[in-house]
Amino acid sequence: MIGQIDREYLRYGLGRAARRIASYGLYEGRPLTTKGRFINPMVFGWLNAQAIAPGTPTVERPVFITGLGRSGTTILGILLSLNRAVGYLNEPKAMWHVIDPRQDINGNYSTQGARFRLDPALVTDEVRRRAHRIFSRYLSVTGAMRVVDKYPELIFRVGYVRAIFPDARFIFITRSGADAIPSVVEWSKKLGVKTGGHVDDWWGRDDIKWRYMREQLILVDDAYRPVWDLATPDLDHLHRAALEWVITMREGLIQQQQHADAILRISYEDLLADPASVLTMVQAWCDVPADPAVIDYGRKRLYDNPSKHWPTLKPEVDTLLRETMAELGYAVP
Repeated sequence: MIGQIDREYLRYGLGRAARRIASYGLYEGRPLTTKGRFINPMVFGWLNAQAIAPGTPTVERPVFITGLGRSGTTILGILLSLNRAVGYLNEPKAMWHVIDPRQDINGNYSTQGARFRLDPALVTDEVRRRAHRIFSRYLSVTGAMRVVDKYPELIFRVGYVRAIFPDARFIFITRSGADAIPSVVEWSKKLGVKTGGHVDDWWGRDDIKWRYMREQLILVDDAYRPVWDLATPDLDHLHRAALEWVITMREGLIQQQQHADAILRISYEDLLADPASVLTMVQAWCDVPADPAVIDYGRKRLYDNPSKHWPTLKPEVDTLLRETMAELGYAVP
């Protein structure tokens, strides 16, 4: 499917599909694990032209979907893309690379100096100008009123994003760790690729994302001291995924406390159980008129996802998982 568009999506009109294809083809770029990377030079040429073109446009109330991948972030974004007022960007890391290459923890476009956390003090006038120019011109090209940008790792950069867009809003979506963790492992097995002597998968180019996570999030935080000896460069994917889930969920809870006015927390489980209520609430949070197509498509696309077995983890990691699950309000066996 191009741009996550299926036949049912097309039933809602060519205008919505055209907006989604424009987002996909002109702005998002093609990361390491996808086909069609030959278009990236054209995408970057287009984005750089928009970033340097004169003018001081501004973007109001952009919305960012955050959390951990494999937790409903993509389907939520696709559902919101059916709102006539919304321009939806699915992990537009090419855009963000033009704005600030330090965000590229997967090594999609650079393997030098990326950071999980970006401090608000790193936002220069040039970073702010580039961001507003590109996002604003994206809205003009697509004819949308509100940007919805799905970029899960931005949960680690809420303050940074708010330094660029002071009225930005965030959606922090959670999913039971018992279900999200094996989904991450399976994704990496199915969609990981080997090209030119490199391994590109969930953990970035040749494990660069895992290296950044170890060095910048785990080995510098006393809260994770119990797993310091386990968090080796060659740690298996199951335990990496468990630690990423724990770290991301805890970060989300911290950011929710620090930015209570800007973050809406929802759960994937609630979205499946009552899509109409959750999608109505989310559209209100995005400050866009409710569009019946969003809920209608949600009822067709969302389906029960049976709970998975509790993962078999080393005791130190298992303890962190159980504690974080309980803090989020999930049942712990």
